Amino acid sequence: MITFAIVLSIILIGVILALLFRIQILSSIYSGSFQKRASKSNKINAVLFLLFLIVGGVAFIWSFQNAEARIHIPVGSVHGVWIDDMFWLTMVIIGIVFVITQILLFYYSYRYQYKDEKKAYYFPHNNKLEIIWTMIPAVVMALLVFKGWKTWTKITDPAPREAMVVEIVGKQFNWIARYPGNDNALGTVRTNLIDATNELGIDFSDQRSADDILPSEIHIPKGRPVLFKIRSRDVIHSFYLPHFRAQMHAVPGMPTKFWFVPTKTTADMATETGNPDFKYELVCNQICGANHFAMRAVVIVDEPEEYQKWMSAQKAFVADKPELLKNIKTPQGIVLDSKTEAPGKAAL
Repeated sequence: MITFAIVLSIILIGVILALLFRIQILSSIYSGSFQKRASKSNKINAVLFLLFLIVGGVAFIWSFQNAEARIHIPVGSVHGVWIDDMFWLTMVIIGIVFVITQILLFYYSYRYQYKDEKKAYYFPHNNKLEIIWTMIPAVVMALLVFKGWKTWTKITDPAPREAMVVEIVGKQFNWIARYPGNDNALGTVRTNLIDATNELGIDFSDQRSADDILPSEIHIPKGRPVLFKIRSRDVIHSFYLPHFRAQMHAVPGMPTKFWFVPTKTTADMATETGNPDFKYELVCNQICGANHFAMRAVVIVDEPEEYQKWMSAQKAFVADKPELLKNIKTPQGIVLDSKTEAPGKAAL
């Protein structure tokens, strides 16, 4: 305790002496007295500024070149190319401005360091200069915003009519995919029908649900528009496919969607990256609970022929679960089972 009190006293004395020294300097300035205030340390600091500019600039270039090669994620969709173009255009413009301002900042710190024989030039205002450095950034930023708006508009336009539809449902802590069958239409879902077997709450009284497919893998074809219909069963998740530059929140009670056109199969990307084990990943990048790390799935991009072969081997979800068709009421109040036919509809 005594040692702590001694240390604290020394610190307080040091602070008081520093304050007294500052008060003496301010008093001298206020009274108009002149004393030499620039020491050798002033010039040393100015040189260090210049040295920091050079060393920092070299380190910046080196780190950027090396980091870009390590962290660059190859793009595998048409939309991804648009987003990358917009990103790099913004980076180039901001990078040029950053380099110019940093060079001027550190060079001026050296060039206009304080010297006793120099007097600062008083330059209070210049309308022309104010207009120039206000208008140029404003115009550049407006053009970047317009470019971003155009890109986002293209990305969020309605999917083409021929787009393949896949529903992706996020739940703690995995993703579930649902494909429409031969009717190319997903059946209705209802939250009150969710149970351990029917995790999506599919309403099998809806004829469109009869051929819905819930595969163990997610496959999509190369070169064809794919529309992902996204929803969440519990909390907010985030549907993120980094190689396709596709990201959209999965929000409970508010279905969202995102569409894109894959341009490279999984095999193509494995060849491009030199990684024979390459996989497209679907991840959740919105922290959604204790096991958030488990919110991962593999997306396989096939050639169109391979995709058709895979799809033809899939069976409807209810094919091996006839019990799901029991005790289901149609909107007309008729109870269906595996042998009952809904009025005006084909047998489930």
